[in-house]
Amino acid sequence: MPAQSLLLGLVRSVRPSQWTKNLFVFFGLLFGQRLLDPSSIRRSVLAFAVFCALSGVVYLVNDVADREADRLHPLKRNRPIASGTVPVNLAIATAIVLLAAALGFAWTINRPFFVVSLAYVSLLALYSGPLKHIVIIDVLTIAIGFVLRAAAGAVAIDVAMSHWLLILTILLALFLALSKRRHELVLLADGATGHRPILEHYSPYLLDQMIAVVTASTLISYVIYTVSPETVQKFHTDYLGLTLVFPLYGIFRYLYLVHKKEGGGSPSDMLLNDRPLLMCVALWGVAVAIIIYGPQLRLFDLG
Repeated sequence: MPAQSLLLGLVRSVRPSQWTKNLFVFFGLLFGQRLLDPSSIRRSVLAFAVFCALSGVVYLVNDVADREADRLHPLKRNRPIASGTVPVNLAIATAIVLLAAALGFAWTINRPFFVVSLAYVSLLALYSGPLKHIVIIDVLTIAIGFVLRAAAGAVAIDVAMSHWLLILTILLALFLALSKRRHELVLLADGATGHRPILEHYSPYLLDQMIAVVTASTLISYVIYTVSPETVQKFHTDYLGLTLVFPLYGIFRYLYLVHKKEGGGSPSDMLLNDRPLLMCVALWGVAVAIIIYGPQLRLFDLG
């Protein structure tokens, strides 16, 4: 097989298109009030790169473990490892090299970041093994992976992460994971359990109930966090609650795409391909940054 095809297959296997999931690493930079600190920016960018590499390791391991089941999926059967474009031995060797490099860079940032990075890759390796076959634990494991991303970004620049932000992260991640399960169940129909056995424990109705609970919990938690006295005191502004309109629209837009456009299979693809959703997330980030850093830049000084 040509070397160029192998290289392209390996690049596809580490899923660079999924980089948006690792943007959670920058939560610490944004909410830790370090967005104007060049040193913290550099460390956050390096932390982001480390987690992109670690995510690639997880995808490689998962694709190797799931290659037989993926061949039964109408879309996943085209993945390089499932289709045979990338040999299993090469995928495993690449994963080992990526893991060693990523953990090496993680150690240079600081020891807490290294520990969180190691915990992340260990947890997701367990997910690729037994955890993805345990109902509810499977989606919780995915959600905790997002929490570890956010926590890693905070420890990388040595800032405290609000408990409310960690709660919001796990709730939002659960929302995405449950929506993905629903998409798989509806897309594969009678063949769902053949591709992913855990799907036999779910149903569209059950997942809709879970999604409804998580959606309400996410929005309520966001409101509590943004208007709490602790948040107002930390950021010296009570305007953060005004950004609620963005999570409201973003979640409702996502639900619309899941139910009406049969989306939800890949949150990253939906974010990058749906312009209204992408615009909503971008505007939320800009609005939050302006509100948090406005007092420092005297944007709201009318005196």
